[in-house]
Amino acid sequence: MFSINPATEVVLGEYPILTNVQLEKKINFSFKTFKTWKKVLFLEKKVLMKRVSKILLRDKEKFARTITLEMGKTIRESLMEVEKCAKVCEFFAEYTEEIVRKELIKTEAKESYIRFDPLGIIFAIMPWNFPFWQVFRAAAPALMIGNTMLLKHASNVPQSSQLIEKIFLEAGFPKGVFQNLLIDSSMSSQVINNEFVRAVTLTGSEQAGSIVAATAGAAIKKSILELGGSDPFIVLEDADVKKAALFATSARLIVGGQSCIAAKRFIINKKIADEFLNEFKKLFQEKKVGDPLSFKTDIGSLSSKQIIDTIEKQVNDSVKMGAKIIIGGKRIHGKGYFYLPTIITNVTKKMPIYFEETFGPVAAVFIVKDDEEAIKIANDTKYGLGASVWTKNKERANKFIEELESGSVFINSIVKSDPRLPFGGIKMSGYGRELSSYGLKEFVNIKTVFVSSP
Repeated sequence: MFSINPATEVVLGEYPILTNVQLEKKINFSFKTFKTWKKVLFLEKKVLMKRVSKILLRDKEKFARTITLEMGKTIRESLMEVEKCAKVCEFFAEYTEEIVRKELIKTEAKESYIRFDPLGIIFAIMPWNFPFWQVFRAAAPALMIGNTMLLKHASNVPQSSQLIEKIFLEAGFPKGVFQNLLIDSSMSSQVINNEFVRAVTLTGSEQAGSIVAATAGAAIKKSILELGGSDPFIVLEDADVKKAALFATSARLIVGGQSCIAAKRFIINKKIADEFLNEFKKLFQEKKVGDPLSFKTDIGSLSSKQIIDTIEKQVNDSVKMGAKIIIGGKRIHGKGYFYLPTIITNVTKKMPIYFEETFGPVAAVFIVKDDEEAIKIANDTKYGLGASVWTKNKERANKFIEELESGSVFINSIVKSDPRLPFGGIKMSGYGRELSSYGLKEFVNIKTVFVSSP
């Protein structure tokens, strides 16, 4: 397993993959640890999780540099990611005990209530695009409730995954509560099928999600999937066009466009289409692509050769079928995987840009005549993660909220995750929720207790 800097194509390190025997030992140790960890008081777990938050903030520059070197996002984005991880640890440290407090239910029993018990070992399969955030947003609630976790991270971010395990250990978490598994994807089924593993959470592609869900289903184990997205960004004619274009630029180009919740399809009312496109193009032109370690850079490198080859092919094939490039549309040749921020119009249903998820700095623009057409195009996708709608009219906003097929709708704001709010999608974007009280209760045994008089 190699760690490669995508901005320079230089190998940063090589990491040995666990043998089957080593893997089984780690799983067994996780189960042994769970037997004691589940009994630890919330107050003790709270102290440990708050220490994690402090370590993240104390060494954020070091962690951010590792993230940037391994997957290519800008150093500013990496710093914000680490800071967000600290916040999610603080949130679940503070509120888990309150969220899972037993719920009294009035029945004919002398006493009846619901309690929330930890499940056991949670297997987390995580992606490279937010190598710290995706892990901490899953681990913080899972560990606070009393579960243990095994992490199989993306193969291109082994340094990040090892750092995360070290953070938990430095904070004082017992060995075995959180363990990093340097394993190949083919070994995931071995973990899922182990009798001690109780559930799996995956953030990744729909292909990976389908395989993992099938494996977990066959073993009768719970799974949570957060998969791809092709989020619509809808701008109505009464919106503040300049503000919408500014946020649209941010929503599309975050992490170089390599985010499941990045806006990918921009659906614009024809009455303001020219104004929006002019502003959108101007903002894209201002973005600097280059060294991700420089604070002057807006867009770093894409994460791998596979990612840049895919986005290049999607754009080129769409252009051959009649799409029009307004700006960009090509990679920057030389060392590293850099692609120019791109706006593409005249997109039709047969084009890859229309029906595939685009992981790169490419914005597909659709011009519509009315709200009905906007909703139709927005829903004409196999994905259903998030949606952003820009309007000053509350009634029109409510119509979009009601009719858009997505796990979230943000009005006059970009789609984003927040520890206080549930996060997840529908359709091919997955199932289940992360974050908030809803995410916390995904990996618990909701135990009904009914006590009658003797």
